[in-house]
Amino acid sequence: MSKMLTLSETVAWLKENDDFLILTHRRPDGDTLGSAGALAQGLREVGKSAYVFYNPETTPRYAGFVEDYIAPDDYVTKNIIAVDTASADLLPKNAAVYKNSISLCIDHHKSNMLYAELLFLDADRATCGEIIFEILMLISGSISSATAECLYVALSTDTGCFSFGNTTANTLYVASLLVEAGAPNKELNKLLFRTKTNARVSLEGMLVCGIEYSFDGKVAIASITLDMLKASDADEDDMDDIAAIPGSIEGVYVGITIRELSSAHDCKVSVRTRAPYDAQVICSHFGGGGHSQAAGFVAEKTIDEIKMELMEVLGEM
Repeated sequence: MSKMLTLSETVAWLKENDDFLILTHRRPDGDTLGSAGALAQGLREVGKSAYVFYNPETTPRYAGFVEDYIAPDDYVTKNIIAVDTASADLLPKNAAVYKNSISLCIDHHKSNMLYAELLFLDADRATCGEIIFEILMLISGSISSATAECLYVALSTDTGCFSFGNTTANTLYVASLLVEAGAPNKELNKLLFRTKTNARVSLEGMLVCGIEYSFDGKVAIASITLDMLKASDADEDDMDDIAAIPGSIEGVYVGITIRELSSAHDCKVSVRTRAPYDAQVICSHFGGGGHSQAAGFVAEKTIDEIKMELMEVLGEM
């Protein structure tokens, strides 16, 4: 069970300690990687030793934002920090050795499993990046352009370029401060939100054509099979935010994307909702979690089996 820290206590702990190693979650997105990179950069700027632990699942889209912070193989850490990671089970396989020795977790998921020794949790923040911004401002009073770039990646990707329902006034305010501090928002927006590979476009076409509707069109389910990935030549980098497509359809309240992973009996499920439906509640029935409007889970079942079980859960809501 974690000891809950206040913001000021978290800042004090970071000031008092050194030699940090920062962990990110499995299948890392822009928020976990941007938060990790920003925290490492910000701590270095006040004289601390801070590195990001290499995550082998990092895609080319995000690799450049953390490559300067990756820990060397011989780095000796005294304090391990996990960012934007609700459960130790969400750490990549190569970080399993640290599973039971995480000093501090900084997170915004209310489903956090309280696995770290210390926890700073602010579930009111749309992104973990907003929390890192607050922490670094209290530590040093300013944000460098390098830190601002990482944080802009964190904020923009977890809010769909500030279009998702989780976006708050604070998100937009912090984003404006990051742009003032030097975050290249125009270039980042083009790279992250307005650039698609041919493979991604091909995969989207197959996905859209196969969407199934239920409950009078309020629920839309999209499937991504291994055969579709092979036919489109899409890779992990092409999966970024693809789960948002079903939920963007007019009249849909629950958008679900089921993706086959290593086999037909190994799937990742992403759920996007709008009121009155709660994505986290839906996913909790399958051992998953996340936020009220965006959550997910993994299951060792086929796509058809998952669809049937989802229909049962949704039918009771």
